[in-house]
Amino acid sequence: MVSAYTQEHLYHHPWDRVTTAAWRKFTDPDTAAVLSHNVDVHTLDRRLDPNSGCLQAVRSITVRSPPLPFLLRRILGQDAVVCHCVESTVVDARGRSIEIVVRNVSLRGLLEVEERSTYRPHPDRPDGWTAFRQETSIRCKPLSALATVAEKVEQRCAERFQKNSVKGREVVERIYKYLEAETAAAISC
Repeated sequence: MVSAYTQEHLYHHPWDRVTTAAWRKFTDPDTAAVLSHNVDVHTLDRRLDPNSGCLQAVRSITVRSPPLPFLLRRILGQDAVVCHCVESTVVDARGRSIEIVVRNVSLRGLLEVEERSTYRPHPDRPDGWTAFRQETSIRCKPLSALATVAEKVEQRCAERFQKNSVKGREVVERIYKYLEAETAAAISC
């Protein structure tokens, strides 16, 4: 099942200022207190397309999850997990737009998240306002998650069955010896 939502926001500021602020979001020293779930951000690649004039950038973003539900904490043995994401950005300065796509690259066996954001001048006031739109889809992969949990449960059960099997064989051996001794005693009488 996919959970999806869209958020829109109107910045009462010009596109060039809003997008400059958006670029500095992760490097601002005061951001750490507000976006405390962001652990690390690195620019992996950036290039300027000479034909279109578009800047293309790729960044890695490492985030810490919120506290996990009890069951997941018990399974994983930790309160939170670290997730690695890749952000791909295209800045079209001539067309005055930024398109950003963020996808998680870790934990994809449990959860797939994709976030698409755009910054464009607002059609009513293109020189003064900026329209921001963010579309997010979250897909929990329950069968994969259950398969992983099932595999762990099966592994633990198999270990327990193997230990119990050894004990069971020892009991059978003991009873066999008892019966042998009983039979030998009955024959000798």
